[in-house]
Amino acid sequence: MSWDGGVSALRAAVVWLMDVSSVPILVYFFLINSSLLLLIVLAYLEFRAQERRRATALSWQGAGLAPGVSLLVPAYNEEVGIVTAVKSFLTLRYPRHEVVVIDDGSTDRTFARLDEAFDLVRVPRELPREVPIRAQVFDTYVPRDGRTRLVVVRKENSGRSEAINVGINAASEPLIAIIDGDSILEPDGLLHVTRPFADDPTRMVATGGAIRPVNGSRVVSGRIVRVEMPQTWIPRIQLVEYLRAFLLGRTGWSKLGGLILISGAFGLFRRDVVVEVGGLDPDSIGEDFELVMRIHKHLRDEGRDYRIEFVPEPVCWTEVPVTATVLRNQRRRWHRGLWETLWAYRSMLFRPRYGRIGSLALPYYWLFELVAPLLELFGIVIVPLALLLGVVDVPFALLFLALAYGYAVLVTLSAMVVDEWAFHKHDRWRAISQTIGASILENIGYRQATVWWRLEGWWASLRGRKQVWGVMTRTGFDEDAA
Repeated sequence: MSWDGGVSALRAAVVWLMDVSSVPILVYFFLINSSLLLLIVLAYLEFRAQERRRATALSWQGAGLAPGVSLLVPAYNEEVGIVTAVKSFLTLRYPRHEVVVIDDGSTDRTFARLDEAFDLVRVPRELPREVPIRAQVFDTYVPRDGRTRLVVVRKENSGRSEAINVGINAASEPLIAIIDGDSILEPDGLLHVTRPFADDPTRMVATGGAIRPVNGSRVVSGRIVRVEMPQTWIPRIQLVEYLRAFLLGRTGWSKLGGLILISGAFGLFRRDVVVEVGGLDPDSIGEDFELVMRIHKHLRDEGRDYRIEFVPEPVCWTEVPVTATVLRNQRRRWHRGLWETLWAYRSMLFRPRYGRIGSLALPYYWLFELVAPLLELFGIVIVPLALLLGVVDVPFALLFLALAYGYAVLVTLSAMVVDEWAFHKHDRWRAISQTIGASILENIGYRQATVWWRLEGWWASLRGRKQVWGVMTRTGFDEDAA
């Protein structure tokens, strides 16, 4: 085939593709951005309602209503910040809580640092096996003083999920909080996320805490003393992602009664319910999503009345990736976990038994979370190609850019405005201008890269490739900039 013939064939193919897909693509991007905007509006309404209750929000703990909490901290090679993190967890303003650190076979000085800081002694304690585990548990340690509510369990390396399951077996309180060792909790964080359990103790089974990037902020002794913007653009763009999707998006879903995802960085669960469903799945790479879905399915199948809510108070701060390599591994893992969990629970789709979970939340995640990168990649390739070949006019291309990217920037800016109104975390115009800049730059290169990375994760799962977590480099918290 000649060059001219090849170009003609390509043009004909692109013309056909544009004929059948142009309108659906435009409608799709309009709907996905409009749905995000709707969730932001719902979040705003929820924030307004909470503002009226905020004056008395923390008064209940003095009446003896605060349920006990076991903070489960899986740790693998966390020597850089584990002592600071544990000390900050122990000193949270909460009437009754313990910290359970599960050393998942660390090869660095994670345990040595804990031993030095808390003068640990081994205790002859046989952990119960309420949640099945495969790995060998070596020893259990507590501080010599007999007063510090810290338990350190050492086990062979078998992954984060099994480490948490060991922590569930070791926990002694009715609520368990799963938190990463690289995270920082607000001093009143537990008071906020346990409040729904005190308000509705019989029905509440899980709450998700809001997560914010800590990068760039000033941290002293495990406490945020000044919130600052990250120093580089990759974490800055992740900050606006967290605002839009993790804070406002999940607040909106919670208000709709369709929350199906609680971040693995910080979530609170009733221990008896987690034991009832068998703990975390060690074979799932999206273990946080899978656990919440399993709880929904189990309780709905049994016809039990229950609630799962998101708490929008900024309670937990975590490091986010600062390099493209680490970010790529994270996004591949997230999308693979999304696909595998949605596929595992596909039987819940459109089943009346599962209420809004099956009729609203799951279809949304299939259409606007799972399939989004595939359709966006198609648009990224086909529209410029059609423009280059002269088979689409400039006004259509501009309309595509407006709906796919211009509308997305508007949605992100709306999220930023609502967040500033509700929490006012950034008090400098420079920080606000950087957030605006990040919301624009997100759509120039960053978003296209994450589209490809997410598809890589999906493709790896479809091919049955081995699950790999990757490595997240930590800088620690006792720095001026984390």
